[in-house]
Amino acid sequence: MVSVQYQIKNEEGLHARPAADFCKAASKFKSQIAIVKDGNEYEAKSILMVLCVGAEKGDVIELRAEGEDEQEAIDTLVKTLDMAG
Repeated sequence: MVSVQYQIKNEEGLHARPAADFCKAASKFKSQIAIVKDGNEYEAKSILMVLCVGAEKGDVIELRAEGEDEQEAIDTLVKTLDMAG
Protein backbone atom coordinates (compact mmCIF):
# COMPACT_ATOMS: atom_id res chain seq x y z
CA MET A 1 0.00 0.00 0.00
CA VAL A 2 1.14 3.52 -0.83
CA SER A 3 -0.26 6.60 0.87
CA VAL A 4 0.40 10.32 0.80
CA GLN A 5 -0.88 13.34 2.70
CA TYR A 6 -2.22 16.09 0.44
CA GLN A 7 -3.35 19.61 1.31
CA ILE A 8 -6.22 20.89 -0.85
CA LYS A 9 -5.10 23.97 -2.79
CA ASN A 10 -8.20 24.73 -4.89
CA GLU A 11 -10.07 27.82 -3.63
CA GLU A 12 -13.39 25.96 -3.89
CA GLY A 13 -12.08 22.71 -2.43
CA LEU A 14 -12.77 19.34 -3.99
CA HIS A 15 -16.04 20.43 -5.63
CA ALA A 16 -17.84 18.97 -8.67
CA ARG A 17 -15.37 19.57 -11.53
CA PRO A 18 -12.16 18.64 -9.69
CA ALA A 19 -13.96 15.69 -8.10
CA ALA A 20 -15.07 14.46 -11.53
CA ASP A 21 -11.55 14.83 -12.93
CA PHE A 22 -10.16 13.02 -9.88
CA CYS A 23 -12.61 10.10 -10.24
CA LYS A 24 -11.93 9.82 -13.96
CA ALA A 25 -8.18 9.59 -13.28
CA ALA A 26 -8.65 7.13 -10.40
CA SER A 27 -10.85 4.85 -12.51
CA LYS A 28 -7.99 4.24 -14.95
CA PHE A 29 -6.07 2.23 -12.35
CA LYS A 30 -6.50 -1.35 -11.22
CA SER A 31 -5.51 -0.52 -7.65
CA GLN A 32 -8.05 0.09 -4.93
CA ILE A 33 -7.90 3.81 -4.17
CA ALA A 34 -9.33 5.65 -1.20
CA ILE A 35 -9.44 9.15 0.24
CA VAL A 36 -9.22 9.41 4.02
CA LYS A 37 -10.37 12.53 5.87
CA ASP A 38 -11.06 12.89 9.58
CA GLY A 39 -10.78 9.13 10.06
CA ASN A 40 -13.38 8.34 7.39
CA GLU A 41 -12.46 6.42 4.23
CA TYR A 42 -14.11 7.14 0.88
CA GLU A 43 -13.92 5.20 -2.40
CA ALA A 44 -11.98 7.41 -4.83
CA LYS A 45 -13.54 5.96 -7.98
CA SER A 46 -17.06 7.08 -6.99
CA ILE A 47 -18.00 10.71 -7.71
CA LEU A 48 -20.62 10.62 -4.96
CA MET A 49 -18.12 9.37 -2.41
CA VAL A 50 -15.51 11.95 -3.42
CA LEU A 51 -18.08 14.73 -3.05
CA CYS A 52 -19.03 13.31 0.37
CA VAL A 53 -15.45 13.91 1.54
CA GLY A 54 -16.32 17.60 1.76
CA ALA A 55 -12.69 18.67 1.38
CA GLU A 56 -12.19 22.43 1.44
CA LYS A 57 -9.16 24.58 0.74
CA GLY A 58 -6.49 23.93 3.36
CA ASP A 59 -7.88 20.55 4.42
CA VAL A 60 -5.40 17.68 4.55
CA ILE A 61 -6.54 14.40 3.07
CA GLU A 62 -4.75 11.10 2.74
CA LEU A 63 -4.70 9.29 -0.60
CA ARG A 64 -4.25 5.51 -0.33
CA ALA A 65 -3.72 3.04 -3.15
CA GLU A 66 -3.21 -0.69 -2.98
CA GLY A 67 -2.54 -2.88 -5.99
CA GLU A 68 -0.21 -3.50 -8.88
CA ASP A 69 -0.16 0.13 -10.09
CA GLU A 70 -0.44 1.83 -6.69
CA GLN A 71 2.55 4.20 -6.99
CA GLU A 72 1.57 5.35 -10.48
CA ALA A 73 -1.99 5.89 -9.24
CA ILE A 74 -0.88 8.08 -6.32
CA ASP A 75 1.50 10.11 -8.51
CA THR A 76 -1.20 10.69 -11.12
CA LEU A 77 -3.85 11.64 -8.58
CA VAL A 78 -1.56 14.15 -6.85
CA LYS A 79 -0.87 15.75 -10.25
CA THR A 80 -4.61 15.80 -10.98
CA LEU A 81 -5.32 17.61 -7.71
CA ASP A 82 -2.42 20.03 -8.32
CA MET A 83 -3.87 20.95 -11.73
CA ALA A 84 -7.26 21.65 -10.11
CA GLY A 85 -5.64 24.07 -7.67
